[in-house]
Amino acid sequence: MKKRILSLLLALVMVLSLAACASTGTEAPKTTDAPKQDAPKDDAPQETVADVTQSDFYGPIYDEWSEMTDEELYELAKKEVEENGPINIYATSSKMLKEEEPFEELYAGLDVEVMDLDSDEVLEKCVLEANAQNVQGDVLQTKDVNGNVFFNYYEEGYMSAFYPKDICAHIDEAMLRYGYPLYASQAFWYYNTEAFPDGQPVTNWWQIIERKEDGTQKYRLFTKEIGTETAYLSLFASFIVNADQMEKAYKDLYGTDLEYTYDGSGFEFDVPENNAGIEYMWRFSQMQMTFISDGDDLVEAVHNSTADDPALCLASAGKIENQEKSGFNIGWLTGLAPYTGLLNQENLYVVANCKHPAGARLFIRFITGGADGQSGGLKPFTKQGNWPVRDDVEDKKNPATLDECGAVPSDLAAINDVFLDTQDLWIYWLSISPYTK
Repeated sequence: MKKRILSLLLALVMVLSLAACASTGTEAPKTTDAPKQDAPKDDAPQETVADVTQSDFYGPIYDEWSEMTDEELYELAKKEVEENGPINIYATSSKMLKEEEPFEELYAGLDVEVMDLDSDEVLEKCVLEANAQNVQGDVLQTKDVNGNVFFNYYEEGYMSAFYPKDICAHIDEAMLRYGYPLYASQAFWYYNTEAFPDGQPVTNWWQIIERKEDGTQKYRLFTKEIGTETAYLSLFASFIVNADQMEKAYKDLYGTDLEYTYDGSGFEFDVPENNAGIEYMWRFSQMQMTFISDGDDLVEAVHNSTADDPALCLASAGKIENQEKSGFNIGWLTGLAPYTGLLNQENLYVVANCKHPAGARLFIRFITGGADGQSGGLKPFTKQGNWPVRDDVEDKKNPATLDECGAVPSDLAAINDVFLDTQDLWIYWLSISPYTK
């Protein structure tokens, strides 16, 4: 069994991307009466740390900035803006644009400019500016689902994670390990609520790939292509990391031990034997699936299914809005064993050597609720499918709490360690599926 050409090409692209992430900026922040930031490393980042289970960057990390109040940061930020112009925010959500006016109204004299970019563009701009020693960005907003941001950008010194101590006291420490979160989201399997009026038909991941006595699938499956969706592939990687939980979920469901059927020979890396996460991915890859790139179309496929021909789809939590917007008969599958999914965090970072170190931190405090959770900064990001991470902020949008949904914080170090192997296994096994040959 050999790796396929596509797998090699994807790996090559990733290597080239890492090679481009060089950093040379070492200039210290200009604000002399404020705590200093760490400068980015001079050496060009080539690869992740050898042992991803060890890092000096795991949070929360509290420093002098962490203790400062909004008022103290405001006084420093006014001087920064006078000297350097607007505070620049590189964001991956257009909702961030709605933060400019309320922030400037609350903090007179401060000017903010938001750039709406995709995740790759945010990281590329950060690196290019560091290399050119012409840092313009101050705050970065991006999601990290497989450890790429943490190990290849944050650890390499292109940005730092600001942990305001008073706000972090209201956030589960497990969610502070790899960065400071704006909010949490996740993916769900959706089912047709009209076809199953008595409640969700699935409570365990193994049921999703069940077959009938005649060998046909119990459910039609709709999803984005797992191998090209980093968040979904990271979820499958987590099953490999948590193989013992996957094995237990199988035995709890069926009362018998899991039979291992995958062949891990022929790869250029060691494929663990008798790993329940790998077994699940192998079986899943051999199912008949319909790949649809648009999330609204995915949940519509479930809406159009029937009790006699039921369908499930994997899509982002926010697509639940189609219940009201489009009248779709859809619902989340929650509380799945061993866990429903991974919590995906939208994280906020301060750019290394930025021109507005105080202004950046003041903005971050504002959009995450401020000292009492009442700043109004969270409002643009409050919707179904997004969960506030503070325990003192009420979630009025979602029909279930994060705990009720059954997702777990993502162990990015462990996922990062197996991610590329998981991708290679998926790509090859999908290529030999009877439905994709």
